[in-house]
Amino acid sequence: MLAEFSFNKITGSIIESAIEVHRYLGPGLLESSYLPCLQYELSQRDLHFECQRSVPIAYKQITLAASYRIDLIVEGEILVEVKSVDRLLSVHEAQVLTYLRLLNAPAGLLINFNVSRLLDGLKRILNSRYVAPEATEGTGGASRETGSQTGKRGNGDERF
Repeated sequence: MLAEFSFNKITGSIIESAIEVHRYLGPGLLESSYLPCLQYELSQRDLHFECQRSVPIAYKQITLAASYRIDLIVEGEILVEVKSVDRLLSVHEAQVLTYLRLLNAPAGLLINFNVSRLLDGLKRILNSRYVAPEATEGTGGASRETGSQTGKRGNGDERF
C-alpha cells in the first residue's frame, strides 16, 4: 500500500525550499523565474534532482513522437510541477497524476507560486497505481531519459 512509504522527509524539504523562494521573491513572477531558485534551494539542502526530464507517451504498442517535460524529480521519486497561475485547476492536478503514472513515481507536489501564502498554493498528490521498485527490479518503472539536467550540492555542475 502506498501509505506505507514515507516521503515526508523529502517532501518536507521540498516544501521548505519552495517557501524560502516564495519568501524572497513573492508572488507574481513567471514559472521560469521560480524554477532555478527552487533548484538552488534544493541543492543547498543536499537534495538530488533531475530537471526538465522528458516523459515519452506510449499508447498500447506505439510510442508517440510527442513527449512532455517534468519540471523536477527530486531524489528519484518525488515529482515537482511548478506553476504561477491565478489558481490551481483540476487540470493541473490531472497533469501531475498523469506524469506520476507515466513515470511510476509514488508522489508529486504541485506548487503554485502565485499566491500570498505558499501553503495555499500547494498540493501533494499520491499515485495509487505506484509499483514499488522491488517489483520492477529497481527501476521504479521509469527509464532514465537523456537530455535532462541534474543537480546536487557540491558536484560543480549545477545548472540554474
